[in-house]
This record gives sequence, structure tokens and C-alpha cells, in this order.
Amino acid sequence: MDLDDAAPAGPSPLSPEDYYMENGLMVFTAAYHLKRGYCCGSGCRHCPYDHANVPDAKPDQRPAPPAGADDATGAG
Repeated sequence: MDLDDAAPAGPSPLSPEDYYMENGLMVFTAAYHLKRGYCCGSGCRHCPYDHANVPDAKPDQRPAPPAGADDATGAG
């Protein structure tokens, strides 16, 4: 058996459009969430799934983008 066939595929490396840094924290973009394919339930700022798996979240209850955020960048 070839060891390469037995090992599960690791996560894909992040692309520049997948995140940005804000106050030393990594903020994932809507593009990243769409690639992942589901709501993780963490209440992410740019969740394109209307926080479907967030406990007690109402539909379309998204946190407001930070002041000065440019939606044209694809940051959600």
C-alpha cells in the first residue's frame, strides 16, 4: 500500500481573498466560507449562510462590517 494513498488530504492553503488581518486577528471572507461550503456555527462576520448553525441566531442577523470596509474587495 502506498502511504500517499492512505493519508487524508490536508486543508487547502489559504488564498489572499480568503482572509484579511484586523487588529492582529484573521478575519475570513465570504469567499472563504463559500469554499468551505457550510455555516460553522461560530457567528462569523462574513457568513454567507445567514448564520444557519448559530444557536439563537435569527435569519439574516449578520454583524455589521467594520467602519470603512469596502464591499467591492470581496470581503463579504
